[in-house]
Amino acid sequence: MKKFKSFLLIYILFFTAFGLYAQTDSAAVKKDTSYWSAGGINSLTFSQVSLKNWSAGGQNSVSINGYLGLFADLRKERQTWENSVDLAYGLIKQGDVHFTKSDDKLNFVTKYGYQINNNNQKWFFSGLLDFKTQFTNGFAGQERDSVISRFMAPGYLVLGLGIDYKPSKVLSINYIPVTGKFTFVMDDRLSELGAYGVDPGSRSRAELGSFLRVKFKDEIIKNVKLDSRLELFTNYVENFGNIDVNWQNGFVFKVNGWLTTNFFTQLIYDDDIDIEVDNNGDGTIDEIGPRVQFKSVLGAGATFTFGDDRKKKE
Repeated sequence: MKKFKSFLLIYILFFTAFGLYAQTDSAAVKKDTSYWSAGGINSLTFSQVSLKNWSAGGQNSVSINGYLGLFADLRKERQTWENSVDLAYGLIKQGDVHFTKSDDKLNFVTKYGYQINNNNQKWFFSGLLDFKTQFTNGFAGQERDSVISRFMAPGYLVLGLGIDYKPSKVLSINYIPVTGKFTFVMDDRLSELGAYGVDPGSRSRAELGSFLRVKFKDEIIKNVKLDSRLELFTNYVENFGNIDVNWQNGFVFKVNGWLTTNFFTQLIYDDDIDIEVDNNGDGTIDEIGPRVQFKSVLGAGATFTFGDDRKKKE
């Protein structure tokens, strides 16, 4: 129940953030409507399984997921400035076990670009800031005394200067040859364990490397929209050639004006994150090392778009 209340609180914060954003955005747009485009998407999905005297077995379950994505983009003469915030949180309950989180994301991205050639609108010098973390504690399994993550543990910050290639309005390829990647572990116990690649006892780690970010967003077929983001990073100093991967995909299948089915996936590989593996299911850790991480979230529910994102659909 405490987790469910936390979800409601976070979801209320979603709407509060949207309200403040909408007010600020409205004031800005009134001043100048020719340069800014702004809007977003908000969804709430729900699923339930209820069983009684079911001979095939199984467990009752309920899950709820909330998502809020906002953007505000500026295009003025040779300059572009793209800003986005992605917030997501989900809970799941199976059988008599308490609610546990199934999704947790806070991601802010801002990117500035300056058109290299006044006659070519595809190539830009660019500067990028990308910040990621989560809202609440994460646990190993159902054990509430085994916190493995929390707000800013980890937190990731990417800063860099490079080139942005935009062959079309739906595709952006951003290559940053000089990139600073910072990992934060602002938790004493996790810091002492050297979690997420920091040195034991340290709260942060800095890396210098090369970063590639590919973003695609469009309606791929009628009533099916894809928002895909692929991020690749390699460290120049340590283990050069090992590539950290973060690939996120969001499919929105439109049923009508507000009812949708949403399918989200995320694939992560980070050479600095060790995953404990129990091969036999006996509770004994057999292996520890980097592994491919994969998450998928499927749900049906209400989805609302607003601002310029809504106008593009009409």
